[in-house]
Amino acid sequence: MRKLKIGVIGAGSISELHFQSYLQNNDVEIYAVCDLNEQRAQDKMKKYNAETYYTNYHDLLNDPQVDAVSICTWNNSHAEISIAALDAGKHVLVEKPLCKTVDEALRVEEAVKNNGKVFQIGFVRRYASNTKVLKSFINSGDLGEIYYAKASNLRRLGNPGGWFADNERSGGGPLIDLGVHIIDLCWYLMGKPKVKSVTGNTYSKLGNRSNIKNLTFYQAADYDPDINKVEDLSNALIRFENGASLVVDVSYTLHIKKDETSIQLFGEKGGAEIEPELLIVTEKNDTIINSQPQVDSLAFDFNQAFQNEIDDFIKCCKGEALTLSPVEDGIELMKILCGIYESSEKGKEISFENLKHRIQKA
Repeated sequence: MRKLKIGVIGAGSISELHFQSYLQNNDVEIYAVCDLNEQRAQDKMKKYNAETYYTNYHDLLNDPQVDAVSICTWNNSHAEISIAALDAGKHVLVEKPLCKTVDEALRVEEAVKNNGKVFQIGFVRRYASNTKVLKSFINSGDLGEIYYAKASNLRRLGNPGGWFADNERSGGGPLIDLGVHIIDLCWYLMGKPKVKSVTGNTYSKLGNRSNIKNLTFYQAADYDPDINKVEDLSNALIRFENGASLVVDVSYTLHIKKDETSIQLFGEKGGAEIEPELLIVTEKNDTIINSQPQVDSLAFDFNQAFQNEIDDFIKCCKGEALTLSPVEDGIELMKILCGIYESSEKGKEISFENLKHRIQKA
């Protein structure tokens, strides 16, 4: 079989992980690059020996040589480009989050059903090796029923600025950027229970703190210290129909001693940590035991997880597997994220039954 020809739409920072991973896959040819910035598109084309470049994604999608695309653009364009790509007969890997609204997510789902092409969402933490190990313990029943999880991703300084800080393009701040990862990971490991309700808060108290010196942080390619239209911090309580619950908090900036990432799950037979390192807690002979699996990587290996994600996408495109992160899961995550923002805005708990009715009426 010939190699799959890949087009990458959006040549910003996250695209590097896509390019590098495709480069390591023997069944792939990086064929085309598209970016609104022509110079950036040309640079990436040369760097990865692509055959051509475009500045309009419609032109790339009209190229019959392209088999599949990675969408690495601003969040507000994810749905539009995904639908166009599916309608053009291309397989699609779209970066998280799926889009900005639940209505957009439902339109993407309709396009997936109508076209029968592979559609995969970039929930990269699902593809990490430590996630796979922990999932095997959970699936075998070693932790019992998981009834509680808590997750934090707190930056003391780290508003990327640029489009990340522009609500129109991003759809929100740390909740939709960082929270989507840890909420999805917990929900996935908990067995993807149906959501009953969400209660959330968002805070915009500190701005992007561009005045801080002597401490570096990630900045978007279009970083502008004067752009800050998203929250600094968000927290939420997510209740599930099976009685389980998830507590989460995420920040771009916070008066905290150091950055923190912590993800814990608690079951009837045992508990587990997957961040900062994989650890399983059980009891035997009336004694609590902390067990650390002997694996290559106890912590989240971003590069390896991305490679696994890309490799899985290619297998799906070849008909050798089903995606681990389908459009249906993206819809549920959008419901959670939008529910949290709505809860904060209205100052009350948001029932998913009511949310369902609103979607149906729309």
